[in-house]
Amino acid sequence: MSRPVIDPAAAVADLTAWSVAPGERPAIRREITFADFNAAFGFMSRVALKAETMDHHPEWSNVYNRVEVLLTTHDAGGVTELDTTLGRFIDDAAAALGGQ
Repeated sequence: MSRPVIDPAAAVADLTAWSVAPGERPAIRREITFADFNAAFGFMSRVALKAETMDHHPEWSNVYNRVEVLLTTHDAGGVTELDTTLGRFIDDAAAALGGQ
């Protein structure tokens, strides 16, 4: 299925906690800090469940209370509405768990 690609700069205009990922690959990124590992892991669990329902999965890493997230739509070769939709969900999930 073909998905329209969005300019990463336009995507982060609406997702203010996000930035354009460095490098040649078009993507957006966000780093979120939580109070502790438990909150970070709880956040990742919420996002994982949503990602499964969307069949759209983030690239991410976790070190203790910090989670780094990168979103891009691999089969489209860039950022799409899937990324902005998941990005908004990530913002809401992070806020609900005290992420900054």
